[in-house]
Amino acid sequence: MQLVIVSGLSGSGKSTALHVLEDVGYNCIDNLPVSLLPALVAQIQIHKDDEQKFAIGIDVRNAWQDLQIFPHMISTLKEAHLPFSVLFLDSQRSVLIQRFSETRRKHPLSDTQTNLEEAISNEQKLLEPIRDAADQIIDTSYLNLHELRDLVKERIAGDRQSPMAILFESFGFKHGIPVNADIVFDARCLPNPHWKQNLRPLTGKDKDVIDFLEEQPTVLEMYDDIEKYLTRWLPRYQANNRSYITIAVGCTGGQHRSVYLSERLNAHFANQFHDVQVRHRDISKHKKS
Repeated sequence: MQLVIVSGLSGSGKSTALHVLEDVGYNCIDNLPVSLLPALVAQIQIHKDDEQKFAIGIDVRNAWQDLQIFPHMISTLKEAHLPFSVLFLDSQRSVLIQRFSETRRKHPLSDTQTNLEEAISNEQKLLEPIRDAADQIIDTSYLNLHELRDLVKERIAGDRQSPMAILFESFGFKHGIPVNADIVFDARCLPNPHWKQNLRPLTGKDKDVIDFLEEQPTVLEMYDDIEKYLTRWLPRYQANNRSYITIAVGCTGGQHRSVYLSERLNAHFANQFHDVQVRHRDISKHKKS
């Protein structure tokens, strides 16, 4: 089991850090009361899964009494010989004020009697026990979002590249383009099996349709172009911290050409990436006769 406790000042990037850890396989729990930490760890240990990884977010939303007992909770974990680390995200007060002003978010400790600067000061005092117990402190004052993500990966996850989930989705343009599509390819210019009476009720997963399409030079040319494009650019998307990408291939009805291309692309890239799936959005709209 691996356990990372993530804490930090509001606006310093704690949520971003948790999202990064979630992307690389950690089970994340945000805003856990400190007093429940030993009970949670004990429950995790019952399963005795050495491969499980957990990241727990603790911040000023906890009652101040809970934050005061944090050092005692850490001592308890150490006495139990549990592998864990504490990551604390810090930032300069002037930077935090600017961030809150730009986003117009409300600081969790600010109210009608406490302005933003006073709230930040109070938060620093309340989180001092956690900061003092931290194994690593990251000052995010001059880090942009991408730099912070990369630094958390490097410090906590050993800069291991997170697997990117790839979905190939066939669709019919007459039913609309999928709203979740990141990349769209249009196969409507290819020879259409719909105009062959014996192929009309079939789909791009059927052998007769596959044989017909693979006899068409333009179909093979388009597949080759799409494969080369994705082979070159998918690693760039993954290197840019993408957790998932949807590649939509469309034809007129979403039954023949787009299904064939999506199936073939899925089979090819499943050998190169860890998580590759295929979905045919509109194939069920057609019934075989």
